[in-house]
Amino acid sequence: MKIIAFLIFFSFSFSGISQNWLTNFEEAKTTAKKDNHNILLVFQGSDWCAPCMKLDKEIWSNSEYQKLAKDHFVMLKADFPKKKANRLADELQKQNNALAEKYNPQGFFPLAVVLTPEGKVLGQIGYEHLAPQAYFNKLIAFEK
Repeated sequence: MKIIAFLIFFSFSFSGISQNWLTNFEEAKTTAKKDNHNILLVFQGSDWCAPCMKLDKEIWSNSEYQKLAKDHFVMLKADFPKKKANRLADELQKQNNALAEKYNPQGFFPLAVVLTPEGKVLGQIGYEHLAPQAYFNKLIAFEK
């Protein structure tokens, strides 16, 4: 029982700093319009792409970046896992394939694309070994 209580406490203690990732493009556009934010669409291979995992660890999961992005971007993840155990639902996979066809036709991983709420590309960046603030600054520079 103590273990369950600890796990519940542990999960809630980090929920306040976790990044709120959306996976539905239409929901991301609606939220972005409502909140007057741009969308940050991230293409990743969560279970096979080493630079994707590094970007997740160094930037997306970093509390400093999360504080910066929280009131600035609607975070949208388009994942392309390869392991059968991590397979996406067919509908989500179709959506991600369509997003890749439109916004990542060269198939770069990872790729972060800054979009307007209407889906217009403002800029894109891959993995760069930067501090969270510097990476965030590169992302917001696309908005100017």
